[in-house]
Amino acid sequence: MADLTPLLAFRWSPLAFDPDAELAGDEAASLLEAARWAPSTGNAQPWRFALGHRQDETWKRILVSLPEDDQRWARHASALVVAAHTGGDPERAAYDLGQAVAHLTVQATALGLHVHQLTRIDRAGLAVELDLPVGIRPLVVAAVGRLGDPYTLPAELRARETGLRRRQPLAALLLA
Repeated sequence: MADLTPLLAFRWSPLAFDPDAELAGDEAASLLEAARWAPSTGNAQPWRFALGHRQDETWKRILVSLPEDDQRWARHASALVVAAHTGGDPERAAYDLGQAVAHLTVQATALGLHVHQLTRIDRAGLAVELDLPVGIRPLVVAAVGRLGDPYTLPAELRARETGLRRRQPLAALLLA
């Protein structure tokens, strides 16, 4: 394997979050600042975020937009972040939003935090729950926090959590 920065090599998306760990204000600001500095087409920055800290009203509104099987573990995350795009060219906006969330994720790793991104969300319900303006489309929810004990997870999730991380070989990802 080629050399990777540890920020990428050791990044992973856990299911077990520490239910007692809090996300400090400066940590939250750092994550959002990293997203703000992500590249975007024409510097349009077509992204918007909603941040909910565990058990505040925004966090609760975000949590109910997740499928019940994801709520089982995501409820222990210190924060839930909604990443939305502002429209325009939807493919370009989604691509740029992905860059912003990737920057947020790498910054989280640098801070000793972990991020698990969820795309199976009730987008319409979330827009209503958060009273989002017309044209703001939620695309992903990121659960953010510190690692928890995998043995607190249900058996089927524990097996996923403690199993080996696998990636396709690089050759399988090349088109030519």
